[in-house]
Amino acid sequence: MRKLLLYLPLLLLLAAASCRKTADTPAALDPMSPAAARAQLDVLRDTVDVRWRQMRDSDNQKLVATKAVLQELGRLPGANPGQLRQLDNANDRLLGIRYDQQTMSSSERIDAYDLAQDSVLRAVYDLAQPQYEKSKDVEALTETIKVADSEVVGFRVRYDRAAKHYNSYLQQHAEALKKAGRKYAELQPLPLFELKN
Repeated sequence: MRKLLLYLPLLLLLAAASCRKTADTPAALDPMSPAAARAQLDVLRDTVDVRWRQMRDSDNQKLVATKAVLQELGRLPGANPGQLRQLDNANDRLLGIRYDQQTMSSSERIDAYDLAQDSVLRAVYDLAQPQYEKSKDVEALTETIKVADSEVVGFRVRYDRAAKHYNSYLQQHAEALKKAGRKYAELQPLPLFELKN
């Protein structure tokens, strides 16, 4: 009995703490409420933005690696500085014609970027591959570019998947989102890489 009295204050403290915790816990949101729709849409948009950043960062790394290959090629004997400068300028111009999340609604813009980058990369590969034995840096950088270039389709598929979830949620919960505030009521579906049939 004495031992029980020793533990009684501790048990009372634990019971009080558990009651307080229950009282502070907010009620679950109604899944059809404007607040729930807003919260879910924000999560979906964050996922889309993460996918976009991953794709853009990979493309940026490809542009940087291309510039580095050209610099390494310029250090090798027999390099053609004029040709390398021309390719370097073409590589720099790619950023100016690259699409963003809104301009990608024009498939022509995506195609133009892809064709321009492919043209630069093919020319770089033609110059780099014969130099592999002379420079391991040229080889390593060129292989880095090839790996990044091979991942483009995967990045676009993952982006489209996230954007489709976002667009679908936007459509299915249009009424709740109208009640969630002006910012949410005016949202438009995101463009996709996938071509419409």
